[in-house]
Amino acid sequence: MVFSSIVFLFLFLPPVLGGYYLLHATLPRFWKHLFLTLCSYVFYGWSNPWFAWLMLFSTAIDYVAARAMTDGFRSTNREQLPLLEVGGKRTRGQRMALVWSIVTNLGLLGFFKYFNFGVDSWNALALALGMEGAEFDTTLRVVLPLGISFYTFQSMSYTIDVYRGDGRAIRSFPDFACYVSMFPQLVAGPIIRFQEVADQIEQRTHTVEKFARGVVFVCFGMAKKILLADTCAQIADACFGAELPTTGEAWIGVLAYAFQIYFDFSGYSDMAIGFGLMLGFMFAKNFDSPYRSASIGEFWRRWHLSLSNWLRDYLYIPLGGNRRGTRRTYANLMTVMLLGGLWHGASWNFVIWGGLHGTALVIERALKPAPARTRIGHALRVAATFLFVLFTWVPFRAPDLAATGRYWRSMLGLGEADAAAGLVSGIIGNQYLGISLVIAAVVAFFGIQTWDYTRRLPPARAALAMGLFLISVVMLVATSFHPFIYFIF
Repeated sequence: MVFSSIVFLFLFLPPVLGGYYLLHATLPRFWKHLFLTLCSYVFYGWSNPWFAWLMLFSTAIDYVAARAMTDGFRSTNREQLPLLEVGGKRTRGQRMALVWSIVTNLGLLGFFKYFNFGVDSWNALALALGMEGAEFDTTLRVVLPLGISFYTFQSMSYTIDVYRGDGRAIRSFPDFACYVSMFPQLVAGPIIRFQEVADQIEQRTHTVEKFARGVVFVCFGMAKKILLADTCAQIADACFGAELPTTGEAWIGVLAYAFQIYFDFSGYSDMAIGFGLMLGFMFAKNFDSPYRSASIGEFWRRWHLSLSNWLRDYLYIPLGGNRRGTRRTYANLMTVMLLGGLWHGASWNFVIWGGLHGTALVIERALKPAPARTRIGHALRVAATFLFVLFTWVPFRAPDLAATGRYWRSMLGLGEADAAAGLVSGIIGNQYLGISLVIAAVVAFFGIQTWDYTRRLPPARAALAMGLFLISVVMLVATSFHPFIYFIF
């Protein structure tokens, strides 16, 4: 089930909100969290109920691991379990509980996400070395569960935070299952770390103002997704679908994809934050106008913040960060970005994408450029950063390494256009799509962020939001292509 569907908006969401607030007004927290958990499992298992069992298994593992770290199920305190001392010595049993959680989660993620990739890579290597008999049978393929990358990282942050003493373990299993499975951020993020919402799980406010802000977040998120991302997708698909587009078409195609992926994911994040507000939760901002960045380091402080912060706090810093010398810092940056690329997808394209960004971060740290002193200098740095990001979006979007190479050659004017170039030009020349691409560029570089725009909601802003939502619903009914890119990650 996806947010941008009639089933979700008009058949799933209204009874969920109605039931939630009815339980909130009449019964203790346990029952509304149990209800929200069950509804979230329906949401997640809509396309394949077997995926829900996998998430339940992962949830149970981490719940038991955290309880084993803290009280071993012996505490008599009905509300709060003991908080471990930050930096304190841990017992062998506590360490084993953490290892059990991490190994189980990464084992599940590794099998379901990378098994096919590993088999295909081995078979390609065996074929290249003339070892046909060493190939694995590929008749059976492993299906990737939706959102497993997101809820695995989220659930792991819980056991790690409890082990570190940054968060208190949850006594109630429905409370913890609600945190892991909450439908607003379940299948495509943002990655909600336990310490960010631990207090909200125990107690949070429900106000008309918070609910109204959530509604406006959803409205703008829908508009980003339906009116901008999906229209840019038509241009990007046409250009990347051509064997050898012209140089101009190649640049227009990657530009369209840059806006597609930004508005697709930031639109989804806006809706996730909005639905969270409607349920009383305040989730952190996930995007901060990333295409305005003047460096790649700044880009990663603005793009997919929940993932960037997770990798920093749970991977980069534990590896040593920048505290163990220059070479170790560079190695840590490359390791984090390579693994971050592989997190996005089981393909060598994503490894290359992560490697390019890692290399750029290393170069920036080595050169330590001084801040631009003039507006023109700053604008030139923003343009250079955006061009690098465009160049690296190619392996992220292209289906394989060969297609990546062809597309880069087209961007550099080193290839001849194929017979489909005329068809691509016709799609690009569509007036509606062209206007949408221009609007997307204006909003990406000069627009006000939803997070800031919704702090105040005078009637004019509320009316604008509702108008965009109605137009989005009309487009949703009139067209049929509305997938979220990050569902495949």
